[in-house]
Amino acid sequence: MVWSGASDGAQRPDPLTFAGRLRACLRGLRLAGNNNSNRNIVMLKVLKTLGALGALLVAFSVQAQDAGTLKKIRDAKTITLGYRADSPPFSFTGADGQPTGYSVDLCKRVHTGVERALGAGPIAIKWVPVTAANRFDQVTSGAVDLECGVTTITLGRQERVDFSNMIFIDGGAVLTLAESKLARLSDLAGKTVGVKPGTTTETALKTALKDRLIDARIVSVKDDVEALAALNERRIDGYAADRIVLAGQVIRARSDIKYTLIQDDFSVEPYGLMMRRDPAFRLVVNRAISQTYRSGAIAEIFDRWLAPLGKPGPLLSAMYYLNTIPE
Repeated sequence: MVWSGASDGAQRPDPLTFAGRLRACLRGLRLAGNNNSNRNIVMLKVLKTLGALGALLVAFSVQAQDAGTLKKIRDAKTITLGYRADSPPFSFTGADGQPTGYSVDLCKRVHTGVERALGAGPIAIKWVPVTAANRFDQVTSGAVDLECGVTTITLGRQERVDFSNMIFIDGGAVLTLAESKLARLSDLAGKTVGVKPGTTTETALKTALKDRLIDARIVSVKDDVEALAALNERRIDGYAADRIVLAGQVIRARSDIKYTLIQDDFSVEPYGLMMRRDPAFRLVVNRAISQTYRSGAIAEIFDRWLAPLGKPGPLLSAMYYLNTIPE
């Protein structure tokens, strides 16, 4: 058996060597032809090699649990989940003071998947509030194992962190007062638009306005609550965020004020659960998500949080279907 060196000083088996041995055995089986004696010998070698490959896969699985996020969770008997306190209907603090929402429900499914994968008894959940500004640092520092919010998957962000398979797909939009009669992105010329800093929405909005030669003033708002108050008081003319988040804010506000969304989406926002780079942990997370999609349980979660907005549209339905990955 050939072993490969590892950066931590451990010696690990090289799966490529096993694969080579298996190919050689199969070639030998073909060459053996009708010679029963030779064929039986080669077949025995094939079975031995397959057995060794099975043992190797088990060894790798054990090694995965002995390092990284899964080991951290197993040793602490706790998984630390980050949530947004102010991003309904995906991630927010409920009336009972507990984290709740679409993304939070998915993270609870992941928690169950982690318990089953580790097989080490009950795993507690520690909830940690995160913000748009600190969510990346909370994940990379290890303060949070998995972020359950409204974070868009981008290639640039994957230079720092990793993401689960997609959990939702949305687009950037601008919320305005119905009385303002602002209907298109071009109507924002000369207007003031609020946006949370450090978000993909901020970058996409500035790019869209620049590309379309629309001279609008962009101002920073701390959170959705501050933005809605500024819009109601007419200190800003529009508030830019993901379309579904804006709809959730309006539903949650339960105000007599009438709002409208401009017709133009200016970005595509695929959401994922954010984590540190860790293939073993990411696999456990994605297994839980895929099982949720395959079982149809995602329909229950969608209806619980997004029913007022109707059924999933063609794009979201396609996303669920494409991420229903088999075992």
